[in-house]
Amino acid sequence: MGFWSKTFTWWNGATWGTSLFTRRFGDEVGKDDLGNVYYADKKNPNRRWVIYDGSNDGSRVPPGWQAWLKGTIEDVPSKALPPVRKFQKDPTPNLTGTMAAFRPDGALGSGKIRPASTGDYEPWIPE
Repeated sequence: MGFWSKTFTWWNGATWGTSLFTRRFGDEVGKDDLGNVYYADKKNPNRRWVIYDGSNDGSRVPPGWQAWLKGTIEDVPSKALPPVRKFQKDPTPNLTGTMAAFRPDGALGSGKIRPASTGDYEPWIPE
């Protein structure tokens, strides 16, 4: 990442100020499968934050780490939560704005035609 984008952008990883604050006041407590790194304040461990690996999007934080960030669980997810079961799916980030987002029939980009109306609509008329 270039000098200028690291200095002036906050939406794609940590800025210089956030990185300096994290080095000075944070203790790294863990890392998730997406590469996000989680920190707790050295003096107040209940103050927690995440440094994203890539875009700063809260939907990219797995549910277990989300619970840790909010203080729902005290210890890191690997220690506080039960193991993942076979039937559980991996969490997915918010797909809005991507090609994988849901598009109903007739929407631009869906490639499908909206079904014809059935004519069963009756407008409400106040009395």
